[in-house]
Amino acid sequence: MSSTDVASIARTLGGAREGSSGWMACCPAHDDNTPSLSLKVQNGKLLVRCHAGCTQDSVVNELQKRGLWPSPPLSGSARISAMPGCRLEQYAATKALSVTFLGDELGLRDTTCGGKPAVEIPYLDHLGAVAAIRYRIAVAGPDRFRWRKGDKPMLYGLDRLDGADAGSSVVLVEGESDAQTLWAHDFAAMGIPGASLWRDGDHARHFEKFATVYVVLEPDAGGQALERSLLNSSLASKVKVVDLGGFKDVSDLYLDNPDGFPDRWERELTRAVPLVAKWERRVKKENEVKRRASCPKVAAEDEILELFAKDLRALGAVGVSAHAKLLYLAVNSRLFERPISIAVKGPSSGGKSFLVESVLKFFPSSSYYALTAMSERALAYSHEPVKHRMLVLYEAAGMSGDFASYLIRSLLSEGRVRYETVQAGPDGALETRLIEREGPTGLIVTTTAVKLHPENETRLISMTVTDTEEQTRAILVAQASPSEDAAPDLSEWHAFQAWLSLGPSSVDIPFARILADKIKAVGVRLRRDFPALLTLIRTHALLHQQNRSRAPSGAVIAELEDYAAVHNLVATYMQDGLEATVPFHVRELVEAVAELAEGQQGVALPRIADWLKIDKSSASRRAKVAANLGYVRNLEDRKGRPARYVVGDPLPDDVNILPTPGEVGATIAALRGVREGWGLGPPSWP
Repeated sequence: MSSTDVASIARTLGGAREGSSGWMACCPAHDDNTPSLSLKVQNGKLLVRCHAGCTQDSVVNELQKRGLWPSPPLSGSARISAMPGCRLEQYAATKALSVTFLGDELGLRDTTCGGKPAVEIPYLDHLGAVAAIRYRIAVAGPDRFRWRKGDKPMLYGLDRLDGADAGSSVVLVEGESDAQTLWAHDFAAMGIPGASLWRDGDHARHFEKFATVYVVLEPDAGGQALERSLLNSSLASKVKVVDLGGFKDVSDLYLDNPDGFPDRWERELTRAVPLVAKWERRVKKENEVKRRASCPKVAAEDEILELFAKDLRALGAVGVSAHAKLLYLAVNSRLFERPISIAVKGPSSGGKSFLVESVLKFFPSSSYYALTAMSERALAYSHEPVKHRMLVLYEAAGMSGDFASYLIRSLLSEGRVRYETVQAGPDGALETRLIEREGPTGLIVTTTAVKLHPENETRLISMTVTDTEEQTRAILVAQASPSEDAAPDLSEWHAFQAWLSLGPSSVDIPFARILADKIKAVGVRLRRDFPALLTLIRTHALLHQQNRSRAPSGAVIAELEDYAAVHNLVATYMQDGLEATVPFHVRELVEAVAELAEGQQGVALPRIADWLKIDKSSASRRAKVAANLGYVRNLEDRKGRPARYVVGDPLPDDVNILPTPGEVGATIAALRGVREGWGLGPPSWP
């Protein structure tokens, strides 16, 4: 093309005048009364630019229509595909959206990025101010976007949240075009610029007022990443997944049938399924396949607790079999909705922490979260997951302050922490923020204290480590002579935990009503202790599921052997907790005081310790327990003076709270005989 050709085009358009580098003429793309179109030749090519703001594409298209452009005119999708970079008209045509809607209502406009045509997409904050800009530099292909220098990815559509009603629903989509498509049809939506860019701490709070958050998960790695993020989000319980069938995203669904899109989208929303339920079904199916192929040796054992005790002794833990078995059941109870919590009490250097650490070696670290201490609000702000895990605190003093203690009680009783706090919003104004920590969670805590906070004490099973001379001697011998047993293969025990987590978590106890009828209801605390007893029975049955029957629902059916094993471990602890019996070590101390006290002068701790063959600190602990219960009294009321103990209230007779396994078995047999006598067939229990 020559300068003569350019002059001819300019004169044809009207208003032609020659300049230093080319010609000016009236622009054919708008009603131009003042020549605003520049035309010049560069390297044999015609270059055009409208100074009034018309896009180059619109000018070229008009010149082609009039036969003034030096190439055959293109139209429709062929013309759009041929355009380099990305332009608003091109983008709108590709998404079948109105240029007016995108430009006038959403603020998209043509610009350049890196010297190429691009569409500027403004990201507005909740006040409607531009907080970031994203450039679309290509219609298709992997490299389509750029952020304005210095801008960080954020949610698209924050400015549209203020008009949404509390309790309504919103759709979370990936990318701007899906959000624009939904907005064009009056559906509330928010866009995330990339599936991997979800930041729960920054983004979840914007969705708190919505009752339901619908999400479209694209069928690619990005969709999987967003799914994982939302499953770990505080929003997980309110998220529902919209399945678009064979369509990649909302825009694809819309382009398939633009006129029918609103009704079609409404139908898809009614079919949405909860994210958590969808994930659980898929994981259950995948896990069942893995489970059938990976049953560990431990699962086939008839007496798993005995095998555990044997392997524990090989690790150097001696004389703690009963304590350890109960701790092992408690950690496994994390798989249920009401895990068991344990307080391990005893004097300093009594082996409390060693006992807990030894038991935890049989579990992968994902089963528990161990701390020596934590700050007042750490449990609320920590991002460490505690759902179906045991929180282990070495020393109860680690529960720093009343507020930390309150958070732990909430986690144990309610199965979650809901903590509302105040923080500064984007505009600096204070706004409320609800923090939720999902349980259920169990607690294992060690302490030198005789008693914990009363509100905590009733939520825990308290066990006291043995402090006798015989136990100390056994520990010393074990330390001097390592066990001859081969070191246990802890990988087998860890594999057992992985196997358990893939299987059923439901256990039926067909004799639960018999237990409820036969337990002596001597204290209100039983309202908490009885569910704990049932959980321990379920846990023991779950461990032995390979040797248990299954209900039609797939639940494991507990047997009388499960109750017998648990009864042997917890009967004494439950009676101690209800103060229906006097702990043996307390009874021993009271009897020693009765034997040693001379008149009304009382007996000092050193003499009691010598008599019982225990150290002074252990004698002091026992005396404090006995004094709290009223069975001994300290005659010395002067501070700093040695205690002088005398006998207090008479020791009561012990009361057996739990029925023996034999009593439960006899009742089962009797009821079975009655049913069969009436021709009703056997009952549903073993």
